Amino acid sequence: MIVRQELEKDYPQVFELVEQAFKNAEHSDHQEQFLVEKLRRSDAFIPELSLVAEIENEIVGHILFTILSVKNNDKAFNSLALAPVSVKPQYQGQGIGSQLISYGHKIARELGYESVILIGHEKYYPRFGYKKTSNFGISFPFDLPEENGMAIELIPDALKNVTGIVTYPKEFGID
Repeated sequence: MIVRQELEKDYPQVFELVEQAFKNAEHSDHQEQFLVEKLRRSDAFIPELSLVAEIENEIVGHILFTILSVKNNDKAFNSLALAPVSVKPQYQGQGIGSQLISYGHKIARELGYESVILIGHEKYYPRFGYKKTSNFGISFPFDLPEENGMAIELIPDALKNVTGIVTYPKEFGID
């Protein structure tokens, strides 16, 4: 398997992949493929952090990290949003998502990003070092079970003095 930066020619394959990956997902609005398209056109998009996993020239996984911020009154701290992680249904459970996340963290660190924030499954993401955002004094602008809002410090103590509310790019459709 190869993990590499997504190219423009990959967009149609990635659209189908994301659609398939979330087709039967319980906690999904089934619009993730459109979110990816919107985020690619946004100021929050970081081309180096839109990654695909490829097996024998077939794209079987995709991950996207985009810029978000944590705001507290007049202070803002930039972080990354991890959303979505997509793996073709027939390839799920084989570690592809894990490899995309780990490689994404490595590239993000190399690019100078210090942390990642996500909404996700409380049993899946802690294995990568994610902890509840409430541990850091970070909250979301909507109701969310505490265990599903998570963050990771890509460098030690990156979130030590960061508190506030996550502010998503407008493309997420969250006010």
